[in-house]
Amino acid sequence: MITSLRGIILEKQAPLLVIEVNGVGYEVLAPMSTFYNLPELNTEIKLLTHLSIREDAHVLYGFLVESERKLFRNLIRITGVGPKLALSILSSMELNIFIQCINNNDITQLKRIPGVGKKTAERLVIEMRDYLQNSGISKSNSTPIATLTTIINTPIEDAISALIVLGYKPNDASHWVNAIAEEGMTSEILIRRALQSAL
Repeated sequence: MITSLRGIILEKQAPLLVIEVNGVGYEVLAPMSTFYNLPELNTEIKLLTHLSIREDAHVLYGFLVESERKLFRNLIRITGVGPKLALSILSSMELNIFIQCINNNDITQLKRIPGVGKKTAERLVIEMRDYLQNSGISKSNSTPIATLTTIINTPIEDAISALIVLGYKPNDASHWVNAIAEEGMTSEILIRRALQSAL
């Protein structure tokens, strides 16, 4: 089991990272909650990881803080929530808003996350409430959002691609990003604001 990686960030194409560790490049998928807070390219970083083993692939998911990884691992224990959907949940909704949805039984808001239907939203509310209470996760545990440099392609193209990877329809992703795009915006700012408009 790969539990963490310490290495150099070679690529950042949300939500995909490439981390070089002793000459070996590891592809890692990170939720936007982690992605927003990454340092610049070619700097060293330590990521906590979760290895998802499928018949056709081994996929690494990376997190800056243990609370994110714990939440991810608890999400994938819920029936109907796999790693891809858990990544989408962590990326689409800030932690404090997710907590509010769980505590307030806000099924409608949860259903706006791509891949979350009514039944899954109901299971999230029921099964995550006890975990959130017992884990002590609160708004104060969330890390502040930092500004990043642009990655590859144009910021608009990067933002649209990231939203599609997270499960949003291409037409919707393009509409949301172009609707809020302004000159000088980085892809990370575009992604964040597009996700806010989607919810």
